[in-house]
Amino acid sequence: MTALLVTIFVLAYFAIALEEPLHINKSASALVGAGVLWTIFALFSANHELVDEQLAESLVETAQIAFFLIGAMTIVEVVDTHDGFEVITSRLKAPSLPRLALMIALVTFLLSAILDNLTTTIVMVSLIRRLIDAREDRLMIAGIVIIAANAGGAWSPIGDVTTTMLWIKGNVTTGAITSRLIVPSLVNLLVPLAAVMWMMRGKLATAPVASAQAEQSVTTLFERNLMFTLGLAALLSVPIFKSITHLPPFMGMLFGLGVLWTVGDLVHRHSDEPASRRVTIAEALARIDMAAIVFFIGILLAVATLQHAGVLAALAQWLDATIGRLDVIVAIIGLVSAVVDNVPMVAAAMGMYDMGTHPPDSFLWEFLAYCAGTGGSILIIGSAAGVAAMGIEKIDFLWYLRRFSLLALVGYLAGAAAYILQNEVWV
Repeated sequence: MTALLVTIFVLAYFAIALEEPLHINKSASALVGAGVLWTIFALFSANHELVDEQLAESLVETAQIAFFLIGAMTIVEVVDTHDGFEVITSRLKAPSLPRLALMIALVTFLLSAILDNLTTTIVMVSLIRRLIDAREDRLMIAGIVIIAANAGGAWSPIGDVTTTMLWIKGNVTTGAITSRLIVPSLVNLLVPLAAVMWMMRGKLATAPVASAQAEQSVTTLFERNLMFTLGLAALLSVPIFKSITHLPPFMGMLFGLGVLWTVGDLVHRHSDEPASRRVTIAEALARIDMAAIVFFIGILLAVATLQHAGVLAALAQWLDATIGRLDVIVAIIGLVSAVVDNVPMVAAAMGMYDMGTHPPDSFLWEFLAYCAGTGGSILIIGSAAGVAAMGIEKIDFLWYLRRFSLLALVGYLAGAAAYILQNEVWV
């Protein structure tokens, strides 16, 4: 059964990667792959009740991420339709593309540590669409946003789901993970950023011409500032909500969406014009990219099959027995997380090693947080940030593979080397 599951997953993965030449939507490939994998897993299992429990567990975890994504994308869409991002775009400007790329990358790096890499990517990629007209230039900076968001999320306990897992379980503490991973994460970003800035040297930053739709906008300055402030507050309050209530982040995101929805309806309650209805949250929900969300659901459910079948745990154990060196094993786990979801990879690694042998804030857990958090940048479907950017900006898998995978890999290895060197001299 294991060989069959791996084969089906690889075929589904290649179908996703070859979306353009096959003319099959990646969401369809992901859903078919998940359906076939779970069907095979159920047919070969002797305990159907256990399979039902495992599927229910995976569904809950997947639904939390999907609800979080729906809430975040809707909030960003509402702010965007109210022209709220002009509050940032009016300040975040530069005469040249290299300088603009630097500013956007650093803002993304810092913002993803405060929010999370997924939400930050949604905000920043939406922002890029309002700052840069040429699609090729937009895609280049969107690629840097993916790397910056993943790098920024790795050094914060609330910035990336895998770091959060380690933080909640007590494997890492806030002060240690922040102080020891910020430099390697910054190196991870700066190496590919320098290459992209060099490739864009001499190019000017040209903003898109205001569309007729934007010119006919009925939002006032008050409405624009109000929805921007409330939207940003809803996003920023999610980690605070989680730390206070200990509820999953999606609940805080949906709560914030509900508040924004209520205020939006009150603000536009006396307006019956079609242009005004366009900026309501009910309309925003109809405009978000549901195909990207469905793709994300399919990928997570497919990977969950490998997790419950013991494939990922067996892979981790094989690495431990074959390689032996902890730094190499963790680095490989980070590379594998570019292909499969980093959450089950980290979960398997946490199950392999005990806290007695590797106490909190030891090399294993910190390096695992870095590698799992940043390794997903190597492929665009290797992280939630990449999947979100892929859906919003319609980035082709093969385009990212040609333009950014090598840059992300070099940055990943440079940051890993920086952490290992830092660990050797850390007092």
